[in-house]
Amino acid sequence: MLSEARRYIIYGAGGIGGSIGARLFQSRYDVVLIARGAHYRAIEEQGLRFVTPIQDVRIRIPAADHPERVDFRDGDVVILCVKSQHTEGALTDLYAAAGDQIPVVCCQNGVANERMALRRFRQVYGMNVMVGGVHLDPGEVFNSSENPAGMLDIGCYPSGVDKLAENIAGEITDAGFSSLADASIMRQKYGKLVANLGNAVQPVCGEDAREVLQLLRQEADACYRTAGIEWIDMRTFMEGRANSTHRLRSIPGHERPGGSSWQSVQRGTGNIEADFLNGEIVQLGRLNGIPTPANVVLQRLGNRVAREGLPMGSFPTETVLQMIEAENAGQRTA
Repeated sequence: MLSEARRYIIYGAGGIGGSIGARLFQSRYDVVLIARGAHYRAIEEQGLRFVTPIQDVRIRIPAADHPERVDFRDGDVVILCVKSQHTEGALTDLYAAAGDQIPVVCCQNGVANERMALRRFRQVYGMNVMVGGVHLDPGEVFNSSENPAGMLDIGCYPSGVDKLAENIAGEITDAGFSSLADASIMRQKYGKLVANLGNAVQPVCGEDAREVLQLLRQEADACYRTAGIEWIDMRTFMEGRANSTHRLRSIPGHERPGGSSWQSVQRGTGNIEADFLNGEIVQLGRLNGIPTPANVVLQRLGNRVAREGLPMGSFPTETVLQMIEAENAGQRTA
């Protein structure tokens, strides 16, 4: 279906943004990608290589390397897909280029992006990200889900649903995803945050450290309860959407290696989202007097691995557990 008026500006065309932009474009929606550096240059020169379990194509999608090089117009919607540590800079540039009336959809992990966006933009939406997207090499994006290609529910921030949210949900669904308008979208995003607390575990420990994951999530639950934050357990949520839940599928020769933080470290970006995932729980703990030693340690180590370019799995699980115990003892005596 061709949308005559609405154009989607995908700000951050990595694994998530690139997958959304590619599928919208393939469904004949008007799309512009905003990418950076070598990724932008590759898209401009060769098109975006988009790989899924059933296709491997190059798509000539219009692209820009900065918001100031986009000719914004009425009907544009920005889907913000940059990592949370880049949100502030991205919003500053977008505000200067597009003004404060353009709708901004925060299609990102964490729960801090919407608050940042609302400082500048009148219409802000939260979108819960459940998409198997991978971006490791310039000009290439992999989406390891099909039928649907992922789940992208949307709602007004801080709450509610309006006509635009319903229309975006419909068009995202038309492009191959499962998307519903949810008046309590932040309940989903706080639930997804709990699931994302383990993102730093893979680059830090190099394995699925279940004991560490359990501690991270226990601290989040304690903070949420004390702060009165409502959230949805993602496993329960996905069971309730069984007919539309995305499942990761194999792409021959391109197995999905790891989550977003692993991908950031693998690409050598020098930063990951730990401050806005584990750090969100750390902040809640400090505001409400709840010890969060596990999240403090994973935030610290995740940032260190990314910043210093340390090898994946530089800190064995047993070492991390010892650090958490030492941090816990320090917090108790502080």
